[in-house]
Amino acid sequence: MVPAEYYLLLSAAMFCIGLFGILTRRNALIFLMSVELMLNAANINLVAFSYQWGNLTGQVFSLFTMALAAAEVAIGIGIILVLYRNFADIDVTKPTTMRW
Repeated sequence: MVPAEYYLLLSAAMFCIGLFGILTRRNALIFLMSVELMLNAANINLVAFSYQWGNLTGQVFSLFTMALAAAEVAIGIGIILVLYRNFADIDVTKPTTMRW
């Protein structure tokens, strides 16, 4: 049996990697992957605490989070395609020219 602290350490590392990717990169695909890492870190926490306390609530919330992540990817890919079509690049600093 693996202690819950190991799962929390893995989750914290994944969340920090995702946060680093969001804060330092300008590529929209890297943004999308970083958000996915952060959501998966939350899923690990939910499942670890669900296993520790012996109920299924965390696992059910994890399934809802996976559905949210799938919807987020679908919307994100659409936005990335529009960025590429309009600016011929997926750099997120280019669309600032679209501001009023």
